[in-house]
Amino acid sequence: MNVLNRLSNTVALVTGASRGVGKGVALGLGEAGATVYLTARTLGPGDSHLPGT
Repeated sequence: MNVLNRLSNTVALVTGASRGVGKGVALGLGEAGATVYLTARTLGPGDSHLPGT
C-alpha cells in the first residue's frame, strides 16, 4: 500500500480544525488519504483575536 494513501478508506471528523493542533491533525489525515470533515467556530464577526478562526 502506498504510504500516502494508507487511510484511503477512512473518514475522519476533526473539531477545532481552523488552527493549532486541530489544523495539523486535519492536514495530516488528508495527506494520508482520509476523507476529512472539519468543524470550527467563531462566536461572531470580529470576536476572535486569534488568527485562523
